[in-house]
Amino acid sequence: MPDDSSATALPPVPMQFTASQRDRAALEALARQARADLERINVPPAAWMLSAESATDASPVLDVLVAGAGMCGQTAAFALRREGLTNIRVVDRAARGEEGPWGSYARMLTLRSPKQVGGPELGVPSLSFRAWYEAQHGSEEWQALHKIGRIDWRDYLLWVRDTAGLAVDNGVRLRSVSHAEGGRLLSIELEAPGGRRETVRARQLVLALGRDGSGAPRWPDFPSLRRDDPLAAGRVFHSADAIDFAALEGQRIGVLGAGASAFDNAGCALEAGAAEVQLFARRAHLPQVNKSKAASSHGFLRGFEGLDDARKWRVYTYIFDEQVPPPWESVRRCDAHAGFTLSLGTPWLDVAPDEDGVSVTLPNGGIERFDAVIFGTGFDVDLLDRPELARYTPLVDTWACHVPPEEAQRHPEPTRFPYLGAGFELRARASGAPDAAAALSRMRLFNWGATMSHGALAGDIPGLAIGATRLAQAIARDLFVEDADRHWARLQAHDEPELAPTRWYVPPDRRERP
Repeated sequence: MPDDSSATALPPVPMQFTASQRDRAALEALARQARADLERINVPPAAWMLSAESATDASPVLDVLVAGAGMCGQTAAFALRREGLTNIRVVDRAARGEEGPWGSYARMLTLRSPKQVGGPELGVPSLSFRAWYEAQHGSEEWQALHKIGRIDWRDYLLWVRDTAGLAVDNGVRLRSVSHAEGGRLLSIELEAPGGRRETVRARQLVLALGRDGSGAPRWPDFPSLRRDDPLAAGRVFHSADAIDFAALEGQRIGVLGAGASAFDNAGCALEAGAAEVQLFARRAHLPQVNKSKAASSHGFLRGFEGLDDARKWRVYTYIFDEQVPPPWESVRRCDAHAGFTLSLGTPWLDVAPDEDGVSVTLPNGGIERFDAVIFGTGFDVDLLDRPELARYTPLVDTWACHVPPEEAQRHPEPTRFPYLGAGFELRARASGAPDAAAALSRMRLFNWGATMSHGALAGDIPGLAIGATRLAQAIARDLFVEDADRHWARLQAHDEPELAPTRWYVPPDRRERP
């Protein structure tokens, strides 16, 4: 920890809170205004899609299934509606209000983004978070707000969903994906509460499965630790786990990691009454500069996808190597407690749970004893960890196939990111079967796994609107092109006589043909 003399010179931490008071009447009035605004700009526009040729009343075909109704999935669905795509379905395995991390494993007090960022409103002012907040608390309170409360953000997302009329089937899990008709149609197995299974057919699938939706939580490997060890239950956690922090009262907790989630979990444990929390980082000092902020301008977010592979690789391997510092508010949240200790330059060599606690082996040969430990080690990107896509993952093209071997060896984690097309579609390696390749092109990855190909458009709030709009427009384009001949037939059959109310109207049988 810094010495007390330097700490006294630090600026005060602005007031932070996870949730503000709700004014239901004000929100209902704002919702009416927002719906009127949507109508004024003709959202949603008239539906234009043709039914799939193999669709029947007994066996319908969705144009798009969106798997995941968190921030990304919800905004993708809204963007699809704005493109006139109405034959869509949105599912999420969680209960209403538990989609995404905001009400579960996100343990920060406030969002890490500036309060002015937009995204879920897709440019409609009355759907913005600022409008939502000011409607309830006024413009002066908005000006005084430091950052957006985490629970406020969750509740705002639900309000946008309801106001825009975005239906979500909660409690429905994506289980598996296969294909039919030579890859022209996806067969998607879903599981509802109680284990009830259903299979739906869809022409396009948006995989908006969250931060871990293209991999899994990153569990460090230690010689004495097995994830299924019963002794680890209740003592060894990942920051993405459900943790009963109240049960940690009076205990000594070890946290591994130097990022935001590590500090946020340490802060939760301290606020719950943990006697001591010791946070360990392998670096000699914390990362100091968030390079991602320089990659969040509209120009960067819109233009990154157009870069060549070498420049894309250069940008994000640099950002990943520099790492993102924890927000200063999260650091101060921990430093405010006398029981907090930060041990820099101290990686863990082993983690061994037993009946009485957890032993952590340090590089100097010493052993620290804790009642419980938390890994704040983030998430891996590796589609091999996603059981829903098991039949396709060996075929998925990744960045490993697009960089020199020496670069792949230097940066093994970025090589596992999927190599996506311009519309977020998965691509097959050159050796993939044609029907499987066609099926993959109908699966759009809209989460953190898209970062190496598109930049931070599917997970970080600043790029969300750009990403969702790009995704929806790509789907609309591809569906139209696929049905081009049928749209041509519709064009020829179109017969709406404009001049019928005039004396110059000519009936069809009297018209001269060119």
